[in-house]
Amino acid sequence: MSTVIAMAGKGGVGKTTVSALILRYFTRHVQSPVLAIDADPNSNLGETLGMTIEKTVGDIREDFMRDPQGVPSGMDKILYLEMLMNQVLIENKNFDLLVMGRQEGQGCYCMVNNILNRFADELENNYKYMLVDNEAGMEHLSRRTSGKVDMLLMVTDYALRGLRAVGRINGLLDDLKLDVRQKGLIVNRAPDKLSQAFLDEVEQIGVPLLCTIPQDDNLLEFDMERRSMLELPDDSPAVLAVNDLMEKAIKVKA
Repeated sequence: MSTVIAMAGKGGVGKTTVSALILRYFTRHVQSPVLAIDADPNSNLGETLGMTIEKTVGDIREDFMRDPQGVPSGMDKILYLEMLMNQVLIENKNFDLLVMGRQEGQGCYCMVNNILNRFADELENNYKYMLVDNEAGMEHLSRRTSGKVDMLLMVTDYALRGLRAVGRINGLLDDLKLDVRQKGLIVNRAPDKLSQAFLDEVEQIGVPLLCTIPQDDNLLEFDMERRSMLELPDDSPAVLAVNDLMEKAIKVKA
């Protein structure tokens, strides 16, 4: 069973960037198979990694719903959908990527979602680590049959709106019936010193502060040039901050 690290936070705070930095850490420092799942319908993780995404799990779901009888003659529907899932799994030397893509349209998707979720759970067994770049509502995590998240990293930028979104997400955990073993807060684009008002809000929310990531001009430069975050220099401030976080996280898990 994988060690599951999941990201959460409102849109625009940098979850995907932090996910890419965590993946960079794994590719450089942990010689173990990693499955990255882009579970945000906005689907930007592949782009930050310098990859072109041609098809997503959502595309498979929509294609099947448009023509549920289009299964090749003599082939079971379950095997057919699992075959298509294997085709959208992007394999790399140091990690694999599965992009969930669009949300459901109209109609009942229960059967196809159950098959796709079961495949994703089975796929998880092939990797030591699974990194999930999640949407704010954590819908994908709530659908996982195991319900286990070893580490939930809630990301905010240096703004009370982002921080209060973390508070709402934290309040959802019991309703979602997720088994979260450890959770913590990451403050992205943080100043050298957090204000007392911000720290007071952190304390009120009750999620431990694990890491602050400073403003890093390299991130903007790489984004503008459409370069992979995996190629960021070792001395990049954001890289150093996330590396330190992950060294502690892996040690805690071990």
